[in-house]
Amino acid sequence: MPNMIYGTAWKKENTASLVEEALLCGFKAIDTACQPKHYREDLVGIGLENAIKNGIKREDIFIQTKFTPIAGQDRTNMPYEASDDILTQLEKSFYKSKQNLKVDFIDSYLIHSPFAPLEDLIKVYKTMEEFVISGEVGQIGISNCYDINLLAYLYDIAKVKPKVIQNRFYAETSYDKEIREFARQKGIMYQSFWSLTANPQLLKLDEIQTLAKNYKRTVPQIFYKFLNHLGITPLNGTTSKTHMQQDLDIKSFSLEEDEVNSILRYI
Repeated sequence: MPNMIYGTAWKKENTASLVEEALLCGFKAIDTACQPKHYREDLVGIGLENAIKNGIKREDIFIQTKFTPIAGQDRTNMPYEASDDILTQLEKSFYKSKQNLKVDFIDSYLIHSPFAPLEDLIKVYKTMEEFVISGEVGQIGISNCYDINLLAYLYDIAKVKPKVIQNRFYAETSYDKEIREFARQKGIMYQSFWSLTANPQLLKLDEIQTLAKNYKRTVPQIFYKFLNHLGITPLNGTTSKTHMQQDLDIKSFSLEEDEVNSILRYI
């Protein structure tokens, strides 16, 4: 799993060109969702196709998308009908994602957010397990899940264990300390989104500002590297080619343990 994922939300008509540019800059993972309200998954597919034409190999790219329940959809533009039962919604969404992305295999497939009733959530997860067993999906997981009891329950009943939890990383949820520890113990990848946007107070810390000067790096580079040291894989949604190149370069340096701890005490 690469140490950073290119996020495609809210890119609208620029999605294809930005996905292609991100891949050509060196991103090895793309995150999207079958949720037209916030993602142009169809244009993600075109961006992937164009990047492959320009020398990127499909087998080198980690593609992650999501099943979005009705509560997260624009009811005038969904991949399924509101009258469909929950498993038909999943089936249509999954087929649409493969069609949009122009692939037969999806590396990672997530439930975009928990939904009620719990019985339906479990039905969806159990069906996603079959996608893994049949070889159509590499791994499964859940996003926007801030209830550790729900995550633990899902893990306990799963035949195919969740491999990803993708959450907003911010102070309002105490930076998911309990969830991140649970994920670490169970071998679940913790992915963060809005890592920069939701944390302006952290980016302004003297400790981070000083590290940026000492390492001759940008503040985002220091913060992304800090997240990697915590075992977090951040999503990166920049639209700047310069920032893409800078942020991917975090693999070329490491922070010392005391430097990581100097930031960690704030979260």
